[in-house]
Amino acid sequence: MKFTFPELEAGRYKKIISRIWKFTGFTALAVVVYLIAVSFNLFWLFGKMPSPEEIENPKSDVASEIISADGKVIGKFLYENRSPIEFSELSPNIINALVATEDARFTVHSGIDARSTLRVVTGLFTGQRKGGGSTISQQLAKNLFKLREIDYYKGPLYAVPGIRQIIIKTKEWITAIKLERRYTKQEIMEKYLNTIEFSSGAFGIRSATKTYFKKEPSEVTLEEAAVLVGMIQNPSRFNPKFHPQASKGRRNIVFDQMVKYDKLSPARAESLKQVPITLNYQPESHNTGPAPYFREFLKGWLKDEIAKEGYDPDDIYTKGFKIYTTIDSRMQLYAEEALRENMKDQQKKFYEHWKGRNPWTIEKPGTSGVYTEIPNFIENIAKTTPRYRELREEYDGDMDKVWKEMNRPTKMRVFSWNGERDTVMSSMDSIRYYKFYLHSSFLAMDPRNGQIKAWVGGINYKYFKYDHVKQGKRQPGSTFKPFVYVTAIDNGFSTCEHVVDQPITISVPGGSWTPKNSDGVYSYRSLTLRQALGQSINTVSAYLINQFKAGNVINYAHKLGIKSKLDEVPALCLGISNVSLYEMLAGYCVFANSGKYTEPIFVTRIEDKNGELIKEYYSDSKEVISQETAYKMIHLMRGATQPGGTAFGGLSRYGVLDGNEVAAKTGTTSNYSDGWFMGITPTLVAGGWTGGDDPTIHFRTIALGQGARVSLPTWGMFFQKVYADKNLEYKKGSFLKPSTVSISGDCVFAAGEGYHIDSTQKYTPPTAKPADDDQL
Repeated sequence: MKFTFPELEAGRYKKIISRIWKFTGFTALAVVVYLIAVSFNLFWLFGKMPSPEEIENPKSDVASEIISADGKVIGKFLYENRSPIEFSELSPNIINALVATEDARFTVHSGIDARSTLRVVTGLFTGQRKGGGSTISQQLAKNLFKLREIDYYKGPLYAVPGIRQIIIKTKEWITAIKLERRYTKQEIMEKYLNTIEFSSGAFGIRSATKTYFKKEPSEVTLEEAAVLVGMIQNPSRFNPKFHPQASKGRRNIVFDQMVKYDKLSPARAESLKQVPITLNYQPESHNTGPAPYFREFLKGWLKDEIAKEGYDPDDIYTKGFKIYTTIDSRMQLYAEEALRENMKDQQKKFYEHWKGRNPWTIEKPGTSGVYTEIPNFIENIAKTTPRYRELREEYDGDMDKVWKEMNRPTKMRVFSWNGERDTVMSSMDSIRYYKFYLHSSFLAMDPRNGQIKAWVGGINYKYFKYDHVKQGKRQPGSTFKPFVYVTAIDNGFSTCEHVVDQPITISVPGGSWTPKNSDGVYSYRSLTLRQALGQSINTVSAYLINQFKAGNVINYAHKLGIKSKLDEVPALCLGISNVSLYEMLAGYCVFANSGKYTEPIFVTRIEDKNGELIKEYYSDSKEVISQETAYKMIHLMRGATQPGGTAFGGLSRYGVLDGNEVAAKTGTTSNYSDGWFMGITPTLVAGGWTGGDDPTIHFRTIALGQGARVSLPTWGMFFQKVYADKNLEYKKGSFLKPSTVSISGDCVFAAGEGYHIDSTQKYTPPTAKPADDDQL
């Protein structure tokens, strides 16, 4: 027989229940105390939590965007390549794939998904992993505030391995709940997708879609969205460019998740799994993309500009400024294409011209066209390189070891006009290889408002960083002659005058100077100014500078926009003083802009990431010569594009003269080291330079090295492309002639000048063949 004592049994149950309640209450109290301790960093043990202000305005580095005049993002300044989007810009494909894969209960939880968390905890005890427990809100908290990384959020208890993980997870839970209270679900998803890393330098969904598919987030297909969402778990491991098989497998898991949560039918999923991953991979880099030389110049300029407004110069990488430029992305593309096509052809000619010889040469004294190689040219260049300096320091000045290392072959990737190629060469071989390349630049500007529309500073920014538009200065040759002519005309010299092409000797300190024409021949013809400038006759330019003096020419050149120091000597008329393409183009724009100088402008406004205006820019214009003088110069320079002029044959090949008025000037310097072409149309002025990295590197004949051969083709192809684009405002047309100006043949005169034009001054085609171009 078994005896029971109900009173004792009841008492035991009460004690057990009481203990359970006490334990539960103690645990709940402990949890509350723990949460309070973490939230308020009790005794400074846990590290700080994100403040309400940080929750309200979370900080993340945002790349500054460079925006073209036609609304395209042509580049960024960044530490992290991040361009924020709004929820409305997201494709439903991205949203569905993300929710199904990362947080199926996203719309119903309040920051912490208890069901998922319990599943994870159960998995820890059973040894079965059943997915992650972090919600999108928790992941956002982790991405925004980097609670695991930034010392600001760390406390002494972070040093204890197990405790550290618990504290971090607790902080992410608390922060996730706060984010849910502050933001809508759409805002949380928007912020989350703006903070994710996607490998290949892409941060945020917009950067990712552009990097891998060259699309906006609203344009991606379901399979593309699945690839990107699949990367979230491990961006490097599932990078579709470098690990295509792993990426495809992960993508297919995303499809399975979408089927599981009714975002995709099983049949469609199976079909999509068979589709290969197709990329349009174009990682954003400062070495690539449109206008890299302009962007590099803009970076330094922008740092100075925002510093004036109270920002730190390095804020350009993190504050998300929007820089609205005058560059037109279409015209920039045409300029880059034209220069690339021309220079590829010029380089081929250059290789053939110097086949079997090195081009770094000087002309032998007392000879004409006989060149000899400069001794130790490459060795002297090598001594200026960082590699040489490093080796000297490493080997403590032991030159035998230095030169042995400089001549040691190694694997490297080099530039070529047929694409980058992998090869083996030494540092010395590399210097020789790159010194063989010709370089070029091109700039286009609207003379009416000073806006720069296209800027190409060199042949390839990745391999040749030097900007030949603004940074580089070279002798302009005969493209400087218009500054001589305008000095004469603005000081009373009539365009109706004739000047004989004959030897002229000018006294200079220590002797005299007698210039020659490019072909070394004097025609002894009586030439109008239009003929003389159009055929680039050196003797006429020398006659004019002798009459009006170099000092006056310098004053006019500076007034028209040349800022470089100019040598006050008669030879200035043939362009012996170094100038930049940037300032030359600004000067030429004066002629097209009715005598007004407009400071070139390349940025119209700067905004912060919220669209608030920081600074706005306007064209600054002033009259420096009369509109009558400006038009006279246009008429004279149109002589170069008429039959017999130095640019007529070259431009005719591109159809840019048909139904169009073009004023132009070619220029070639001594030994054909620099080839220039400057061309003016009624609404667009452009110019270019071509030459070796060093003036000793050049063609040996005027037939190959003149400006009309090496730089004019870029101009012609560029305008050919511009005129073919019907969406651009720049069309063929005629220059606006002032009502006060009259034209008779080559002669242009303003009302009241009182010139009588007789038959001997009317234009007649020259009987002698004109020189192709000119040289010093």
